[in-house]
Amino acid sequence: MEAAKKRILTRKRNKVHVRKRISGTEARPRVSVFRSTKHIYVQAIDDVNGVVIASTSSLVKETKVKIEGYTGNKAAAEVVGKMFGEALKTKGVEKIVFDRNGFLYHGRIKSLADGIREAGLQF
Repeated sequence: MEAAKKRILTRKRNKVHVRKRISGTEARPRVSVFRSTKHIYVQAIDDVNGVVIASTSSLVKETKVKIEGYTGNKAAAEVVGKMFGEALKTKGVEKIVFDRNGFLYHGRIKSLADGIREAGLQF
């Protein structure tokens, strides 16, 4: 099996193991993260009602203005995290459940989480 396919399958297997244990509610939504080589995407999900509460990415105009240069690095991920945290605060959310979606908790995923924490959310 080539390396790229193996990496994708490993992430999907890890995702299933993580999702068995966590779930989001209206009071404490699940924050799901996806990263590609160029962008990072994040959304808050209420799994009980099956509703997306808020979402943002490095492609949204408001966040793209604040990101200087390349959108696939740790600095961009932190900016996206801050913007997302502020959006959740306006919706009245104080606590979240962080779903790293099978990705390892380092690099851009960690920077995004730190940005969300800086906005004042707890997880």
